[in-house]
Amino acid sequence: MGKRERYEPGTFSWADLVTTDAEGAKAFYSRLFGWEAEDMPAGEAGVYTMLRLDGDDVGGLYEMGAEQRAQGGSSYWFSYVTVESADAAAERARELGGTVHGEAFDVLDSGRMAIIEDPTGATLAAWEPRAHIGASRVNDPGCMTWNELQSGDPETAGAFYSGLFGWETQSMEEDGKLVYVTISNAGSMNGGIMPTEQQDGAPSYWLPYFTVPSSEEAISKAQELSGEVCAGPLDIGAGRISVLRDPQGATFAIYEGETDD
Repeated sequence: MGKRERYEPGTFSWADLVTTDAEGAKAFYSRLFGWEAEDMPAGEAGVYTMLRLDGDDVGGLYEMGAEQRAQGGSSYWFSYVTVESADAAAERARELGGTVHGEAFDVLDSGRMAIIEDPTGATLAAWEPRAHIGASRVNDPGCMTWNELQSGDPETAGAFYSGLFGWETQSMEEDGKLVYVTISNAGSMNGGIMPTEQQDGAPSYWLPYFTVPSSEEAISKAQELSGEVCAGPLDIGAGRISVLRDPQGATFAIYEGETDD
């Protein structure tokens, strides 16, 4: 089983959902992945819902604020990368041409985080763990297994994150055209970058993947629960992937295949 007690700095360690309908999202993902949802007080932020699988923390969600919703914000998944210091990561991101939204801040006694936007417009969190390391279980069915940047400028993005987190990247080409970039951290595969044609100036974004035993069954269940299929299923050699959208509009991906422990 993919149990975790710590993460090496530079490793994706958590994902949470910012949603326009917390109750609807909890119902959807609980039935799709078998997650249990526990609402927890989160100070001025209101309520944070911890998502668990057989008692293991696998993700979280919270309802989008009224101001963001009034500005037309839609639901989205948000990825976290473990760092030794959120403040140092924020400072380094600025040096590399990124944007830091506000300053690094404490999340109760769970940890400290900084919200970082790369030069291509994608955002993620730099997470300095304290009481909360992130997901205590990954890769298994119903758990996060991969994080992928959908980017219209993979070269710029890859250089930024390599400078920020120390990632090693390897480009894959077909007929002289870049088709994918793999990300390694601390000797392990850590995610990837998918070159895309971003339409209408849309920013790049990070897409979390969750393992499923069967793509067909997961797709059927998602559609039964009013979710949508955006792409796939697609065979990629190592397994099968599909991109889905939940009823509130958040995009995520599923993976059927072998995973690391």
